[in-house]
Amino acid sequence: MSASPIPNPTTSAAPARRSASAWVRDLLPARMKVDARERLRVVIGAAVGVLLTGLLCRTFGPQSGALPWLVAPIGASAVLVFGVPGSPMAQPWAVIGGNTVSALAGIGCVLALGSGPWVAALAVGLAIAAMFTLRCLHPPGGACALVTALGTVSDPHFALVPVLLNSVVLVIAGVAYNSATRRRYPHGQNTTAASDAATPHFEEADLDAVIARYNQVLDIGRDDLQDLLGQAELQAYRRKMGATRCADIMSRKLVTTEFGTPLQDAWALLRARGIKSLPVVDRASRVVGIVTLADFLRGAELDLHAGWAQRLRAMIRATTTSHSDKAEVVGQIMTRRVRVASADRPISELVPVFAATGHHHIPIIDAEQRLVGIITQSDLVAAVCRR
Repeated sequence: MSASPIPNPTTSAAPARRSASAWVRDLLPARMKVDARERLRVVIGAAVGVLLTGLLCRTFGPQSGALPWLVAPIGASAVLVFGVPGSPMAQPWAVIGGNTVSALAGIGCVLALGSGPWVAALAVGLAIAAMFTLRCLHPPGGACALVTALGTVSDPHFALVPVLLNSVVLVIAGVAYNSATRRRYPHGQNTTAASDAATPHFEEADLDAVIARYNQVLDIGRDDLQDLLGQAELQAYRRKMGATRCADIMSRKLVTTEFGTPLQDAWALLRARGIKSLPVVDRASRVVGIVTLADFLRGAELDLHAGWAQRLRAMIRATTTSHSDKAEVVGQIMTRRVRVASADRPISELVPVFAATGHHHIPIIDAEQRLVGIITQSDLVAAVCRR
């Protein structure tokens, strides 16, 4: 028989205490991470949205008095539409479809089963099932079903007026107000984040697999989640790279060219220095373009593989006549839209740019927009390794 250690009361009780304290902490509300300006925006938006909904529905809604012109769950819908416009549960189809189908579920239960607490409970359950099926899960929808069942509403018109009408007007108000206050609404749930400055280093399929394993309803859009993860990764880069700026790692020995430099001279400079690009500057050393090996190959019609080397030599060779039907100087083949960075910009912000956009070199400029250096992928990798 193997001996078992005698339990230590102190150590065995500690996990229980920690577990209890963690449970208590879970009951406490988290701090709101929004400032006073955003809170005021939400308050004003919800108030104005409900006011407009009430006024319009009272004017154009039922005049007989048999049906209300505004239902209480619209107040909860306003919290979502104006407070969390990026939530999947706040999108137009969720608001309109969720409220309407829930009201229909409540009416159906009343018509089939009458009234009572169990009828109200069944109505809420059926409403949630219907919202899941129709992909319009909306928390105030449960309130719509409950109000309908408790009020023993049996008129199907109730689902159209006021519920559907209220929901449509509130959504229109939400679109107008959120757009005016620079909040995206509606918020597409099938799009991906477009910000290449914070593109995370994982595939969309990886995110989808994790969400599927999580197997719970997320109160955040997929594109918002991806963008938040990308921003968190960028913040981690900033923390790890510290205060290192572009000026600290850039190459200061610049090899540049001008708009009117002959192609033959620019090509010879690229070959002699063993570099892949030449910033094109004006007389004030401001960047007006960049010429790369790719620009030369594109000018020689690289897509036509046969005889491209001969075409390249012909393009580079200077024309001896007074007229020419081909490019003669750098300015005719250079790339005019150049991504640049300021000398005091943190290099952490360049890591996603190099990783996501395919850039191999970024010119660095000073406060007066003059070229003062260039950072290549090699410069950035060396800096990251040193850190």
